[in-house]
Parts: sequence; C-alpha cells; structure tokens
Amino acid sequence: MNSDQAIKTLNKVLLRKNPPTFNSSWICKYIPPVYRFIQKNIRTELGAIDWDRVTYAIEWKFQRRWSPGRTRRSRTPYKDPNETKTIIDKYKEKFYVFIAVKDIEERRIRDIIAISLVRIAQQGNIAAEEELLKLINYTIDEWLERYYFLSRWRGYDEEIQEKLKGCIRRYRYTGSFLNYVFRTLEYAGRGIRPFYAYSLDEPLCPGADKLKIEDVVQDTETGEAHVYNNSTVQH
Repeated sequence: MNSDQAIKTLNKVLLRKNPPTFNSSWICKYIPPVYRFIQKNIRTELGAIDWDRVTYAIEWKFQRRWSPGRTRRSRTPYKDPNETKTIIDKYKEKFYVFIAVKDIEERRIRDIIAISLVRIAQQGNIAAEEELLKLINYTIDEWLERYYFLSRWRGYDEEIQEKLKGCIRRYRYTGSFLNYVFRTLEYAGRGIRPFYAYSLDEPLCPGADKLKIEDVVQDTETGEAHVYNNSTVQH
C-alpha cells in the first residue's frame, strides 16, 4: 500500500458508510490496514501522525466531517526555534509560494507549510506563530493588490495581525488554512471604512497646473496646517 492507495481506500469506505463525522478511531475500527499505513508512514516533521495531510487529500465533502477532538495546547506559551527550524529547513526553498503561486501544486505546498506551523503555534510555540505571521503577511500584501474587496484593509496593519492570530488559535477545519484566512478577512472587512490616500503633490483639481501643496497655509494662532482654496478651508 502507498499513500494514494490509502487515500483511495479511505474515500471509498467513507462514501459507502457515509458517517456524519469521523476521526482516527473510526478509521482504526473500519479500515485497520489504512490506519496502520498512516500511523507508520504519514508523519509530521515532529513525528506525530499527520492527520492534516490525510484529510486534506480526501474528498471535500468528507473534509468537513473530520472531528479530531480538542487540540491539546501548552498551558504556558514557550519559544522553541528548533521546532520551527525543522519546517523551515525542509521547505525553505519553497517559501516563495507565500509571495506568488502559479498552480494548484504550489497552493498545496503553501498550505502544508502554513498548517505545519499552525499546529506548532497552537501548542504554544511563539516562534512558530511569529514565523507564520511573517510569511502570511507576504500573501496578504498580494491579496490587497489583487482583490478590490480586500483593499479596504490597507492601513489596518495591527487589525490584520489580530485577525491572523485569531485564525491561528481557532483553526480546526482540516482544509486550506490560507482559504480560511482569506474568508475571515473578506467577511470581517465588510464593516471596515477604508483609508483614502491624500497626496499634496496632486493637482488642485483635474487639469490644473497648481498643486495642492501650493495652497497649504498655517494658522498663526493654532499652528495647524490647512489646504486653502476658493475661500474654503479643508481640514
């Protein structure tokens, strides 16, 4: 048996039995050979069974039925760069996928890296969270350029970081973590008032030769600067 055969068998049994939810114990009970293969061959960088990798590969309608139970977390946050280093060393040549992806395979690699760091961060490792935030910010910068409905997040850097940290804490669904972040920003962004750039180097009005900077005046009493134009003071 190889990975493809194991996943194919798992999909077949899930389709036949159609359980409302399932987990590792369910697989062990109904498909012992598949469970033994997974237990022996599909492991994370830190040696645990990589159920994320398994469930990511099964049919989409069954992904949402995965019910692994509560994630065990460290009570005290800690910082262990060595745990993170195992992932960085393995995928460092692939980190470009957080800046741009060209196909489904690269999207898959991006999620593998992200989810690996998420699971370590959920155990309390601050180093993993810091590395993940740094990488995903590259992706978010690209999203803000590409998608108009996300561009309203520009200027809300602290709020974006808080949303990302929340996604890391709450992530349970074993699917695309990047899609989860994307949807979170999309839905949360609907109530955000976008910042509008205001440049004093722009023309005073369309077609004018005069720039806005030329109409800046300073109030002698308060010291505040204003743009003065046509007897209208703009604050």
